[in-house]
Amino acid sequence: MKKVIISGTGRSIPRLCITNEEISKYVDTNDEWIVSRTGISERRICQEEEAIDLAVESARKALKSSSINADDIDMIIVATMTADMATPSMACMVQKEIGASKATAFDINAACTGFIFALSVGESFISSGKASNALVVGVDTLSKYINWQDRTTSVLFGDGAGAAVLTTGNQSGIRSFYTKSYGDLGCNIEVGGAPIREIFTGKLLREKHPYISMNGKEVFKFASFAMIDAIENVLDKGQLSIDDIDLIIPHQANKRIIEYASKRMKQPIEKFYMNMDRFGNTSSASVAIALDEAMEKNIIKKGQKVILTGFGGGLTAGAVLVEF
Repeated sequence: MKKVIISGTGRSIPRLCITNEEISKYVDTNDEWIVSRTGISERRICQEEEAIDLAVESARKALKSSSINADDIDMIIVATMTADMATPSMACMVQKEIGASKATAFDINAACTGFIFALSVGESFISSGKASNALVVGVDTLSKYINWQDRTTSVLFGDGAGAAVLTTGNQSGIRSFYTKSYGDLGCNIEVGGAPIREIFTGKLLREKHPYISMNGKEVFKFASFAMIDAIENVLDKGQLSIDDIDLIIPHQANKRIIEYASKRMKQPIEKFYMNMDRFGNTSSASVAIALDEAMEKNIIKKGQKVILTGFGGGLTAGAVLVEF
């Protein structure tokens, strides 16, 4: 089996920044309420940009940092739950824009765990010899599906994209993966689809709420368990202990969830990288954006062991253990 490394990363953030104070003009909330419950101070929202614009920019930055040409990419995997179109896929649209003509391209949807799931797919293809270089993108523009009068969800989400290039390496690289789905709990986070009508009579057969709906209490309970479970399982698969880990990059959903995990695992909060104060919850892009920031700031150094972990709609959870 070939060793797979993350050879480059990139991110793309919309220009428009919406602070808590600005949100309070539209919904009954305030900065203190939002920060104390989530750790979020502001988020970026698409105005003129679409998801494809963010995905392409993050992909180009990842390719540049990896020194791999688009022509050398033979697989593109985009994790998203807010694709601009039903078809073509976001991955095929990225392929076209970056000129990766040799690549097989497809999307996956695992909501906020999407980037982790996409990494696992790319790693499997490369380690088995079925691909050489994979581009993995996590992108979501959840602002399309926010009810801005609902203070339980409107304060949480932002838009963005992050990307990584996977290729073969030597001794360091991806050491282990863990993914799991909890379909019986899926009703706790939902975004409805288009209404369906019977073609001849026009009778409405199904109508779903078009906005994000979330059972906050149950999601918090799930996330607190699922993140710890994923970390423990990926450590077991990698034959390491939590004390061997230099940095944990979790899904940026809520600061209190990460603080809970820190206490339960008896690890300093400084070991957990957080940026939700500036970007909010960007779903599939969350872990990828944080990873790129940590790389850019030189927080991650050669030889360090890092866990990327996510949890979200589906419900889903997962983690990847990487030695850089």
